[in-house]
Amino acid sequence: MINRGRFSLFAQGAPDYSARTIDLVRRSTVIDMLGLLTLDYRKLSGWETHPDRFTPVDFQRLKESGITVFHPAVGFIVGDIFTQSLRDVIGWNAFITAHAAQFQRIENVAHFRQAKALGKIGILIGQQNSAHFRTIEDVDRFYLLGQRVSQLTYTNNRLGGGSTDPHDRGLNEYGLQVLARMNEVGMAVDISHCGDRTTMDAIRASRKPVLVTHSNCRALVPGTPRCKTDEAIAQMAARGGVMGVTMVRSFVRSAGRVTIAHVLDHIDYLAKLAGVEHVGIGSDVDLDGRDAPVYPKRKYDLDGIDYAKKIYDLTEGLVTRNYSDRNIELILGGNFERALSAAWSV
Repeated sequence: MINRGRFSLFAQGAPDYSARTIDLVRRSTVIDMLGLLTLDYRKLSGWETHPDRFTPVDFQRLKESGITVFHPAVGFIVGDIFTQSLRDVIGWNAFITAHAAQFQRIENVAHFRQAKALGKIGILIGQQNSAHFRTIEDVDRFYLLGQRVSQLTYTNNRLGGGSTDPHDRGLNEYGLQVLARMNEVGMAVDISHCGDRTTMDAIRASRKPVLVTHSNCRALVPGTPRCKTDEAIAQMAARGGVMGVTMVRSFVRSAGRVTIAHVLDHIDYLAKLAGVEHVGIGSDVDLDGRDAPVYPKRKYDLDGIDYAKKIYDLTEGLVTRNYSDRNIELILGGNFERALSAAWSV
């Protein structure tokens, strides 16, 4: 059916979207591989410990975002990382259990479609630092608790180097052992924050596709170590991995006005370099952005964006740039679904 109309999905005065964009978002299993329900961690803690604090209005706002599955991983880097990570995973399990009619824990690939079909929001439990794996056995322990993704390093740790580590020596012997065990049990390897050498070591060592859940192309933001090199992107893609493009300002453009168009530039670059089958979304924001009230003195957000509508804005941009429906569906979630299916296979 061809429908050339445009419709407003949100409050009066909000931008409208093409019928094609609305249909694509509604029928796709949209996966945000670094999607936060909220950056207000005090509020999140309240939702986990007092289930009634999460209201139908809160759920409706998440549903209206168009996102089917959130991967709300955080990175604990100081203190007792094992205990903090354990508390985080247990908290998510308690939250999902308390709201079982609205949320589903994503443990296998069938759960993506199940959550979509049932109108639920999927929660994919992960961590942005693997320092909580004190022993190889801890990989199994957290897998049994529902963790399905783990970023090897946030900053340099006992596994390898982080992107801010000026002396990244690569993935060490213990890091290789942890990665091998993750492959064996079916836990996806994330290298978003890894240093360049650790990134390449992980890609080469893994028997399964390796994910970059949230990063951008360094070629478009020169000198930004959190963005990935062309070599890393090409090697990741050659082994079946997917990279989620982020919407954090400093990883999109180094200076000047930064808009959703510049995010789309990263998607274009990534698709040309590695193939559209290796492009996904890892926004690294919630529905309110990062600027206020959490970081009132520093600008993290894009210009002219309402993050609650970011999936519709991104899809509209992909339509405007002449991506096919099938390729848009892959970018919105199909690629990560495929890569995770391979990573989770045992």
